[in-house]
Amino acid sequence: QVQLVESGGGTVQAGDSLRLSCTASVRTFSTNAMGWFRQAPGKEREFVAVTKWSGDYTYYAESVKGRFTISRDSAKNTVYLQMNSLKAEDTAVYYCALGRSDSWPNVGYDYWGQGTRVTVSS
Repeated sequence: QVQLVESGGGTVQAGDSLRLSCTASVRTFSTNAMGWFRQAPGKEREFVAVTKWSGDYTYYAESVKGRFTISRDSAKNTVYLQMNSLKAEDTAVYYCALGRSDSWPNVGYDYWGQGTRVTVSS
């Protein structure tokens, strides 16, 4: 059973930063990718960012480009999402997901975490 555990959420002021972490319970491989999604109250889940597990390949939603950075620590099977210059509209539950990068940047996600809540007050 693959488990993804997110952490790092919280309540911050607009303009602040947060770093989310997501650790997979299994070893990840070069054919994998890990991504971040978010779901705001009353809205559908949306893509935020994704990274391949090999090479320097990342992809971001336009709404976070330049403010968020996705990175990984392969030895720890962990992906991070550094969020800077947070805005009220970034308020959401953030989910990480593990998938296959065969059709990069379209990733087939097989596993999802339980989510971590981020609240940005203006």
